Amino acid sequence: MEMNLLLVLAFGFVLGIKHALEPDHIIAVSTIASQSKKIWKSSLAGVFWGIGHTLTLLVFGVILILLKNEIPQAWAMSLEFLVGIMLVYLGVTTIFSWNNTQHDHTGRATYLKSMFVGIVHGLAGSAAMVLLTMGTIDAAWQGAIYIIIFGVGTCIGMLLFTTILSIPFVTSTISKKVNRSLIRLTGVISMVFGIYYMYNLGINEKLFSVWFS
Repeated sequence: MEMNLLLVLAFGFVLGIKHALEPDHIIAVSTIASQSKKIWKSSLAGVFWGIGHTLTLLVFGVILILLKNEIPQAWAMSLEFLVGIMLVYLGVTTIFSWNNTQHDHTGRATYLKSMFVGIVHGLAGSAAMVLLTMGTIDAAWQGAIYIIIFGVGTCIGMLLFTTILSIPFVTSTISKKVNRSLIRLTGVISMVFGIYYMYNLGINEKLFSVWFS
């Protein structure tokens, strides 16, 4: 494998770690991390987010690279808008979920939920990923490797961050009042950010004008 490709892959790995720390990713996963009483469960939820995110990017990325095509701007923005809807939903459900966390209802459902959130984020980021990949590689197989390496970086970044993020939620379980306040604050942040996210896309980026023109 040529040195240039190795450098590109290394760069993709670093970008993947950085990508995991984008605000909408952090906020979405924080709503999931807030539901667990154990750090390792939150960490694993972060990994499942990364898996869902990577699988989506890989499938759509390779298909578009093979077709030498791009996602239309209106479609790309609409997928981004879906992230805003998801953040509002996660926020609302988190605000009203505190009583359920007392029974620690985390497990398979939580991991599947985290993977689904990752899939939605992957769909929203597929347009940018394809543009980035097509600008750095020469063949489809190289693109697939690049996306996988990028995904590994994303999984590691999210694993580390959700581990850190879960600490205040886990340690606050000794005080129901503090734990409840943290969980609800997380939900409010997710809901408000989701509304802002949709407003910015719809009004500032003129997505609504595209939809209704």
